[in-house]
Amino acid sequence: MASLIPAIGTCVSRMTGGERRLAQRLENKLEDDWLLWYDVPLGPRNVHPDFVVFNPRRGLLVLEVKDWRLDTIQEIDRQSVSLLTSNGLKRQANPLEQARQYAHEVVDLLKRDPQLTINSGRMQGTLLFPWGYGVVLANITRKQFESTNLGEVLDAHRVICQDEMTEAVDAEALQERLWGMLPFARSVPLSLPQIDRIRWHLFPEIRIAALAQGGLFEEGEPEIPDIVRVMDIQQEQLARSLGEGHRVIHGVAGSGKTLILGYRAEHLAKVCARPILVLCYNRTLAKRLARSMAAKGLADKVLVHSFHQWCRAQLVAYDAGLPENGKDNDFYASELVDRIIRAVDANIIPAGQYDAVLIDEGHDFEPEWLKLVAQMVNPSTNSLLVLYDDAQSIYGRDKRGKLSFKSLGIQAQGRTTILKVNYRNTQEVLELASGIASELLKPTASDEDGVPLVAPISAGRHGPKPLLIKLPSIQDEADYIANHLKEAHKTGTPWSDMAVIYRDYPHIGKPVLATLRKAGVPVTYQDDITFAEKEDTVKFLTMHSCKGLEFPLVAIPGAGRAEADQGRKDEEARLLYVAMTRATRELVIF
Repeated sequence: MASLIPAIGTCVSRMTGGERRLAQRLENKLEDDWLLWYDVPLGPRNVHPDFVVFNPRRGLLVLEVKDWRLDTIQEIDRQSVSLLTSNGLKRQANPLEQARQYAHEVVDLLKRDPQLTINSGRMQGTLLFPWGYGVVLANITRKQFESTNLGEVLDAHRVICQDEMTEAVDAEALQERLWGMLPFARSVPLSLPQIDRIRWHLFPEIRIAALAQGGLFEEGEPEIPDIVRVMDIQQEQLARSLGEGHRVIHGVAGSGKTLILGYRAEHLAKVCARPILVLCYNRTLAKRLARSMAAKGLADKVLVHSFHQWCRAQLVAYDAGLPENGKDNDFYASELVDRIIRAVDANIIPAGQYDAVLIDEGHDFEPEWLKLVAQMVNPSTNSLLVLYDDAQSIYGRDKRGKLSFKSLGIQAQGRTTILKVNYRNTQEVLELASGIASELLKPTASDEDGVPLVAPISAGRHGPKPLLIKLPSIQDEADYIANHLKEAHKTGTPWSDMAVIYRDYPHIGKPVLATLRKAGVPVTYQDDITFAEKEDTVKFLTMHSCKGLEFPLVAIPGAGRAEADQGRKDEEARLLYVAMTRATRELVIF
């Protein structure tokens, strides 16, 4: 079964009858390695072909679908067609010419990439794979087509007719029709990196930036890189298929939950009238998300806050009164939340302020916080997205009990998705992290209203084995880290690709930070982190504040010491799992 993007259930309402039938036939009659995009903006000019059909063994096709009947076509030539409609005669572009232009736009875009073209000989500069275009006449049979002169302006081999896309049609016959639009057959399938390059060029919105720099997606039209990063197919399909209503995504660490949130926020910003609210618990993650939205020019439309920052801003905006004790402590934070809940219940702070609310790291939210935030969604849009991973729940998890989304006003039954594949970490890093937290990662099932615990599956990417190092003192660890980071920088790793993640400041963080600064390692610590492009520094983070972030090189000092000092094995294992899964390539743990 082919993969249709977006999922048919989320786009069927905007399809014509012919488009719907073709989507169903292609999805059901083609094999698993076919990819289909329906009405997805393509390339830098955002053109919208009806369907882009791609197979790594066959090539790429652009298809236009028309629901015309034979008696509605009054006149047609190579460039245009005159149709009889309920509103009189209308002139439209010839759909084959339209498909041809879209296809050439695709080809011109992909030919810029030397990794997708033939590099020598008489075919130099042409694409490695075949491409073509065609028209689907959803309400005209082949017999009707051949009984007219349509073949003079619509090449017969580039046309699929009504009786060639019925439910009963043989799958091989439909595939032969598609292959007939291609100029030659490819004997060797394209590799996965080549497929990703094609998607990188065609769909700029799924390009992934270096997350350590603070962005989610690439900006503008960058130079073509040697290695590209894009959303995987499941992530792209999910991101493009998120429709109306409340939705919950349960995803393991590194499964791309934050990427999907960023894509969703950008899409909603284009179609919503009121502001969109993005919330997370972690202030550092909030900074990174805010910077990404600002880089897209969406800072005025997409408002990003940590949960408690948002609570305070609401109390100030509606003059609902702040707690007397303004210090950053647990009592003040708890009082902030209590006050805003009371103010919303009393209609001092209005509900329904935002056309959409998106919650990252929802597992860090108390149930009453989720209930509060769910009330902030405009009932007319009813757009709420919650991203959740119970394995990374590190705040008051044991006191929470069984969570029911329905009881909190989150109506996500039938709109819940589970992401199991970890793309962030190498298999070596993930195996170590999962081994340390093995007792906490045993999968547990749940109905759609509850919270399942999902064990991560590696995407199979490999890298260096993590370094596990035992040294006599924290100072020895700090010296080792300073030297290791400096060596990595000498061999080409930017400072901004590195992070040091620690458990507590007085015993671990403070001496390590002092040593790094004394050694001349540029470090940005906690609230000073901005993720600005010019901020080429090592990020110095607690295990709590690193959530949602990732870095190619991560060093974790004092891991064993933290567990001994705290005496809470499960909690420390969970924190260490979160910290270790920040490393995309290299992990050094003490």
